[in-house]
Amino acid sequence: MDQEKLKSIIESILFISGEPVKISKISKLTGAAKPEIENAIMVLQGEFGKNRGMVIIKKDDEVQMATSPENSSFIGDLVKSEIQESLSRAALEVLSIIAYRGPISRSDVEAIRGVNSSFTMRSLLMRGLVERIDSPKDSRAYLYRISFEFLKKLGLDSAEKLPDWEALSKDDRVDSIIGN
Repeated sequence: MDQEKLKSIIESILFISGEPVKISKISKLTGAAKPEIENAIMVLQGEFGKNRGMVIIKKDDEVQMATSPENSSFIGDLVKSEIQESLSRAALEVLSIIAYRGPISRSDVEAIRGVNSSFTMRSLLMRGLVERIDSPKDSRAYLYRISFEFLKKLGLDSAEKLPDWEALSKDDRVDSIIGN
């Protein structure tokens, strides 16, 4: 595989992951040798470091895509506004999926939605509406479930008392309850 294609694949993997990925896993996914992966990552680090909004961070055998440190004040403002404002449509979608299908992995949430949900999941975690637990099937993965805070905001004493989807979708109070 040529280096441009490999860089493209690595960039996609890091973007969709939203978390650190082992170089050995990237090697397994792409079929490329580990030194080839490391070289492509080094090239990507150089390309991303030139006045771009994203950087590639490498630590030991893991690599992750992150926002550029020069933009941290803007990212901080965005995160603060996400926490202080009412939940977005995307956040409500993710929260609904977690509430009715949880505990569920982020990749399963993304498969249902068809888009990367990393930022939305972080926002829900910071608001205390969902919590992350270890996956019993994979010690390297996490599952997400609704939190006590979520139940308190809805005025429920257990997850079993969540209304059915039709009733929930017709209740105008839901946006204002969760958004508070």
